[in-house]
Amino acid sequence: MSQLFTPIQLGKLSLSNRIIIAPMCQYSAEQGKATPWHRIHLGHLSLSGAGLLIIEATAVEPAGRITPQDLGLWDDETEQALAETIADVKRYATMPLGIQLGHAGRKASTDVPWRGGNFLTPQQGGWQTSAPSALSYSDKDDKPLALSKARIEEIKQAFIDSAIRADRLGFELVEIHAAHGYLLHQFLSPLSNQRDDEYGGSLENRMRLVMEIYHDVRRVFPHDKAVGVRISASDWVEGGWDEAQSVALSKALEKAGCDYIHVSSGGLSPQQQISVGPNYQVPFAAGIKEAVTTMPVIAVGLITEPQQAESILTSGQADAIALARAMLYDPRWPWHAAAALGEKVQAPPQYWRCEPHEVKGLFNV
Repeated sequence: MSQLFTPIQLGKLSLSNRIIIAPMCQYSAEQGKATPWHRIHLGHLSLSGAGLLIIEATAVEPAGRITPQDLGLWDDETEQALAETIADVKRYATMPLGIQLGHAGRKASTDVPWRGGNFLTPQQGGWQTSAPSALSYSDKDDKPLALSKARIEEIKQAFIDSAIRADRLGFELVEIHAAHGYLLHQFLSPLSNQRDDEYGGSLENRMRLVMEIYHDVRRVFPHDKAVGVRISASDWVEGGWDEAQSVALSKALEKAGCDYIHVSSGGLSPQQQISVGPNYQVPFAAGIKEAVTTMPVIAVGLITEPQQAESILTSGQADAIALARAMLYDPRWPWHAAAALGEKVQAPPQYWRCEPHEVKGLFNV
């Protein structure tokens, strides 16, 4: 049996295979509320045969949205809108569903990518942003407000409240978003965090908010469900967050009982220098996997071919593979991977008749 189609446990959550659909922002919500687009988008991905679907970065408060069109889970209205979508998806799909909870910090208040993604002033429909320190992401952005202790406590409570709502909605997993230059990553990196209190300075202090939010979410999210963290393993900028610090954070999360670590990179600074190519982020996952004892490590980053994914697992560089853009391009990627590797995959009975003659027996019937 291929490693890619071997079951895996994330905490007490069982996945039928090691293909994970990574969170992908759709910028299609209305005041934080899911729309029919989300029903269509999540519906077809949930029938793909992957082991897990994690829905897009979901803001824990309105000011935490990347764009005005971001999905949110901060009040009864946003919860109800998402509940209707998730109920429809779960009616037909057996795949476990997770949700990524996050806050954009200083990278909030921007336009959608297909309109350039530029910073939006309040006059343009944006809002005042906040961050660990009053340092903007770009010279073109307004300065964020440095978060007060009171506001940090409010954001921590927002993560707790959203995790409780996620449980009510039936999600089996929560992923805490501490990557891609958003708020929790901003606290981790010395480039964006220049505080002189217990949340800044030393590595332990810069890790503090991520660890506190992990403990808060774990406390309120049922223990038969999974809680993991996504990180950027490197800022790709000299003097920034790097692999050694990521290893230290991963070890601390493992000691705290974290169910997995999802390893990406970059996003904190426009000065980043990234050499992009197949598997370009996999070495970060491999380094963390060497350092932790039992916590599963998820690799991501230009992984597009079945044998490529299989080789990452068989060489011991990671425990599972996350796909994002590759799944948008080919929403049946797990079917094609199973066919290429001689394995079986879940498919809805309505689609069983589409099985090609050359791969008869592909679907678990």
